[in-house]
Amino acid sequence: MSKPSPARYRTTNWSSYNASLRKRGSLLIWVDKDMTWRAPRDGRPGRPAVFSDAAIQFCLSIKVLFKLPLRQTAGMVASLLRLAGLDWPVPDFSTLCRRQKTLAVQVPYRRADGPLNLLVDSTGIKFLGDGEWQARKHGVQGRRQWRKVHLAMDPATSDIRAVEFTPSRDGDSPVLPDLLGQIPEEEQIGTVTADGAYDTRRCHKAIIERDAVPIIPIRKNGRLWKEDCPAARARNDTLRATRYYGRAFWKRWTGYHARSRIEAKMRCLKSFGERIMARDPDRQTAEIHIRITLMNRFNALGTAEIIRVA
Repeated sequence: MSKPSPARYRTTNWSSYNASLRKRGSLLIWVDKDMTWRAPRDGRPGRPAVFSDAAIQFCLSIKVLFKLPLRQTAGMVASLLRLAGLDWPVPDFSTLCRRQKTLAVQVPYRRADGPLNLLVDSTGIKFLGDGEWQARKHGVQGRRQWRKVHLAMDPATSDIRAVEFTPSRDGDSPVLPDLLGQIPEEEQIGTVTADGAYDTRRCHKAIIERDAVPIIPIRKNGRLWKEDCPAARARNDTLRATRYYGRAFWKRWTGYHARSRIEAKMRCLKSFGERIMARDPDRQTAEIHIRITLMNRFNALGTAEIIRVA
C-alpha cells in the first residue's frame, strides 16, 4: 500500500494578513486615549492609589512586549505618551513592581458562533538557571527551576480562553477542571481535545459535567473502567472504538490532530522570552497573563485564513 501524499494548504487572505502583521509593529496601537489612567477613589482609609489597574497593565504589557527592565519600561511609556500627545504621569519602577504582585490582569478574547471547542495542553517555562547553550557546553551549574503553563485555546478564533500557572511538579490532569471553570457557565462547550495525560476519571467527569465531548486518546495500557457514571461510559466507548478501528483511524475520525494548533501556540508564548523575568509566584502569574493578553490582541488584529486544497 502506497503512502498517501501530504496535504496541501493555501492562505486566502494574504492582503489583510500582511496588513495585520504590520499593525503588530505599530507603537500607538497599544495606547487607548479613552483609558482610565488615574485610579478612582474607593473610599477606603489610607493613601489611595494614583494609577488605575488599566494603567499598570498597559505599562507591564510594554515591559513584556519589548523585554525591558522596569526602569526602561517607565522611560518607554513616557515616550509613548508624548508621541500620542497625552500629558499623563508615568508610574515609577517601584510602583510597577509593587502593583504587579496584586494586579488582576484583564485578558480580552472573542467569542465565536456555535459551541466552544477547546484545545488543551501545557508547557514548561524557566525562571531560574543557566541557558541551554551554557548547560550543554559546561554542564548544569546550580539550580534550574521551571513553572508550568496550562492553556485552553479556541481554534475558531485562535484566542486563549483559559490559563493556569502551576509549579513544575504538578501534573496536567488536576488542572483541567480549573481551566473549564474559567469558561462562563452560560457558554456551551462542544468538545475538549487533549493528549493522553488527561485520560483520568477527574478529567472525563469535569468534561461530561459541562455537556462536552472528550477527545482524549486512551493510553496504550488503558483498560475498561467500571461504568458507574456517564464519564466512564463515554471513556469506555472511546477505548472500544480505538481497539476496533485502530488509533490512527480514531484520530482522523475525531479530528484529534487539530491539537497541534495549541502546541504551536506554546511557541508563540515563548516568543516573548524563554524565561520569566519575575521571581515571585504572584508576579510570575501576572506576567504570564500579560503574555496571553498580547497574544489575543495580536489575533484580534488579524490572522491567516488557511484552506486545504489537496
